[in-house]
Amino acid sequence: MSTGPVPTLDPGVAAPAEAVAPLMRGIDVLRRLTDAGGTLSLSELARATALARSTVDRICATLAHMGCLRLDGRDATLAPPLMAVGNAYLGALRLPALLGPRAERLADELDESVSLAVPDGDGIRFIHQATRRRAMSLSFRIGDLLPAERTAPGPLFAGAWDEDLWERWRARRAADPEDRAFPAVPPRQEAQKEPFEERVARAGAAGWALDDQLIEPGLVALAVPVRGPRGDVACVVSVVSHTSRHTAASLREAMLGRLRDAVTEMEEALRRPVPDAPAPTGPDATGPDAAWAAEAKQRLGRDFVESLARGLAVLTVFGPGRAELNLTDIAAATGLARATARRALITLEHLGYVASRGRGFRLTPRVLALGFPPLSHLTLAEIATPHMRALSAQLHDSVSLTVLDGDDIRYTARVATSRVMSVNISVGTRFPAFATSMGRVLLAGLAPAERAAFLARADLAPLTPRTVTGADRLGALLDDVRHQGHALVDGELEEGLRSVAVPVRDLAGQVVAAVNVATHSSRRDLARVTDEVLPALLATASHIEADLHVAGRFARISAA
Repeated sequence: MSTGPVPTLDPGVAAPAEAVAPLMRGIDVLRRLTDAGGTLSLSELARATALARSTVDRICATLAHMGCLRLDGRDATLAPPLMAVGNAYLGALRLPALLGPRAERLADELDESVSLAVPDGDGIRFIHQATRRRAMSLSFRIGDLLPAERTAPGPLFAGAWDEDLWERWRARRAADPEDRAFPAVPPRQEAQKEPFEERVARAGAAGWALDDQLIEPGLVALAVPVRGPRGDVACVVSVVSHTSRHTAASLREAMLGRLRDAVTEMEEALRRPVPDAPAPTGPDATGPDAAWAAEAKQRLGRDFVESLARGLAVLTVFGPGRAELNLTDIAAATGLARATARRALITLEHLGYVASRGRGFRLTPRVLALGFPPLSHLTLAEIATPHMRALSAQLHDSVSLTVLDGDDIRYTARVATSRVMSVNISVGTRFPAFATSMGRVLLAGLAPAERAAFLARADLAPLTPRTVTGADRLGALLDDVRHQGHALVDGELEEGLRSVAVPVRDLAGQVVAAVNVATHSSRRDLARVTDEVLPALLATASHIEADLHVAGRFARISAA
């Protein structure tokens, strides 16, 4: 049976003889899903990749088993664990960790969105975003590839291009004059008034560059390079605004001095020595090792593409202090034989995801093209909903997610059951926090001073005869919830409504949301809620947190 063509980075360059074809096909599936926004049907994937449907099914089954993909009927959807691949690159790069907090402070100071970008061939990719909350928000997704000539950072990077890269850029422009190969930007409507080569020369002389509505009408940006200890451009920081607030000229006049001051601080941070972490000596926590892949292969048989799992494992061994690894390091970290690791590296280098220098290997920014852009814009509700849906199907009860909003809880996600008698609540509904299981979990997660302030000001009027009201009693209950890790409320919000809730914590350990199961008291007594529902609910919260921690390592995940 034909498995379809083997994708290649450059159609004019044949894949090396030692390249691993199943790994190349699997990565092509991930790239197609990324370009489509994260979801495609299996039939659409087969058409987009020109692979046999059976091959697509095997690849997607493998990715689903790894947690990188969800299969929902006929659709395949990227899942947060895939972000471990992009996290490996961003961790190894160090720039988001070192410069991201400074970009956030600059965005606060300027009241404008601030971005960090790195070059990727004749394009650029954003590696950090500090955005402003406005009705008309300006931001790009982390990992999006944009054509260099339509951005503010592009001319600053292009000053270092060699003639081969310029030729590649000219060929790309001739073949794709409307930029259809860049899903992150709208198609080019007209030729740029100033040739890109002239913008590059002017940016090199001035030390800054402008984007005057080149990406899309209304968007303007100012960019300044951040140089590393050796004087090369490590990244470019840009301030992005809208023409309702600034013209390109007024943005430069208002922001250039403050942007340069921030860049000086960033460059000082890059000059400070950072001790290298030891090279990994065992399986990395973010990716499957050889033993896991072999066990999955033995259990699932031909439906598991072992070489794809091995290739993704190679990508995830990089990280902070492990920006460059040799073959021995990578084989040891993954548990792969050196020959197997070498073939995976040859394949990944051919596709442009790994670059070699001497005996060392590094990840390239192209790694971010494997799912990171659509996944980095997920909300907590979107991350949680698949896990909530599974729990609701298991228990046949409604499952909800809420955040604390003032003195109330606000529902941000919900999976309801289709029963004659069910709890009728919609997303956006608010209830007093003190009388609900999720509210008590969220209140218990507050700092002591914040909790005391709530108890002092809140209206604790009873909602049913069973509602706990006194501030002292409620404070003691919140202490118990904090200690036990869950809250059980029986008939305090509404007669006959029984619910149990547990917290959802972010990477820093802060309670950012609560998830609960609600049922009618006639369905389960308190003992059954504790014995049957609570363990399943805790497991679901653990799954949500695992996805949130991967997704939130370098991307800002909205809990609202």
